[in-house]
Amino acid sequence: MQTVIQYSRFGGPDVLEVAEHPDPTPGDGKVLVDVKAAGVNPIDWKLRQGIRPSAPIETPRRLGSDASGVIAQLGPGVEGWSVGDEVVVRGASGAYASELVASASKLVRKPHNVPFDQAAAIGVPAGTAYQAVKSLRAGEGDVLLIHGASGAVGQAAIQFARDRGATVVGTASARNLERIRELGAIALEYGDGLVERVRAAVPQGVDYVLDIAGTDAALQASFDLVADRSHIGTVVAGAKAAELGIHAWSGGSPVPLTEQQEEWRTEGVDVALAGLSDGTFQVEIGAEYPLSQAAEAHRVGQAGEVRGKIILIP
Repeated sequence: MQTVIQYSRFGGPDVLEVAEHPDPTPGDGKVLVDVKAAGVNPIDWKLRQGIRPSAPIETPRRLGSDASGVIAQLGPGVEGWSVGDEVVVRGASGAYASELVASASKLVRKPHNVPFDQAAAIGVPAGTAYQAVKSLRAGEGDVLLIHGASGAVGQAAIQFARDRGATVVGTASARNLERIRELGAIALEYGDGLVERVRAAVPQGVDYVLDIAGTDAALQASFDLVADRSHIGTVVAGAKAAELGIHAWSGGSPVPLTEQQEEWRTEGVDVALAGLSDGTFQVEIGAEYPLSQAAEAHRVGQAGEVRGKIILIP
């Protein structure tokens, strides 16, 4: 039997339930993956709680888009893959599961030296961060300010921006500043006086801002520091981006990603995976929970009790 996490109504973490289903069979162009790890992303609890609009729930709904595992079965027409191959699954549906049926087009070969938990941690964070940094065009000689830099997306964005030659300033709570410094960014505590602290840290000024916090304070600080709002982008406050005159990439934005932006998100996972393999990219695993404790994983993640990536282990 296949074990899955599902919910039948919107609400808090307690609406998540463990369910058993008959083992799935992959159809044309699909594979069955024995899941070794699944990544928990903020979009998961936003959908579960109904914060992010979605269709009415008519049948139990599953969660999760990022996973890693081993191919257990090939569906008809699948080429280039074999049973036993270790893979990363990105953009899946229902990754909180012991077995997962996914399109072969969503698979990436996992290097043997990359642990399954780290491989499951990069899909949404690395893809989002890479696309946002590329879209802003922050590069050699530029200063990029990242609000909310200590989370999984922020940590990835620091690394991608520094690889492009940018100076990065990252904001976070006091307890998370050291992690930002470890990744090579200037770390500043958010809160009153942030604009003055940024100006003191980078007297040459800020060229671009990536908002991963979504707070009014973070957005106002961005406007105080950068006059050209086309140099400001958000991945969390998309619903109000148009009225503010800033870029938004998902995060509740009604404007879909462009084909180029989708390609960058795919490319970002490849770049991160290669970096994990050769030691040039880091992923911080904040906590791991058994699949059966998905509700607790959501609770601590939503409460901000864990820095870095939360992983579920079937």
